[in-house]
Amino acid sequence: MNRGALELTVGLFVLAGIGALALLAFKVGNLSAANSGESYRISARFDNIGGLTVKAPVTLAGVRIGRVSNISIDRKYYSALVELSIEPKYDNLPVDTSASILTAGLLGAQYVGLDPGGEETFLANGDRIEITQSAVVLEHLIGQLLFNRAEGGGGS
Repeated sequence: MNRGALELTVGLFVLAGIGALALLAFKVGNLSAANSGESYRISARFDNIGGLTVKAPVTLAGVRIGRVSNISIDRKYYSALVELSIEPKYDNLPVDTSASILTAGLLGAQYVGLDPGGEETFLANGDRIEITQSAVVLEHLIGQLLFNRAEGGGGS
């Protein structure tokens, strides 16, 4: 193999490697699943969102049906207001659906899990989920455990 063909082969191999790394970065950063605007938005109010971030998945029965599109502070209630973009094919969520902030694995990323209720009327664009459960904050749990042990005399 002459030098020119070898350089061309190495160059193509390096380009393929860079392309694979870019694809991996998009997958990890959830940039490949950007919404095309074809979704409807609902919101939920939480006392504590923990480490929930914009673009975090919204799931129903473990299946991703949308993403967190915005997180802000509700200045009236001093709580977090989370806006969810839901794919239009899942437009049959009952009005008594509940939302919880869950953690993937022991110390994994946080996401919003939806549990449908039993009502026959459905959430529409702009509606709010009223039944929510905030994130479990590990520091609070550890603090409660230490406080309870101190109150109990510290012995096991």
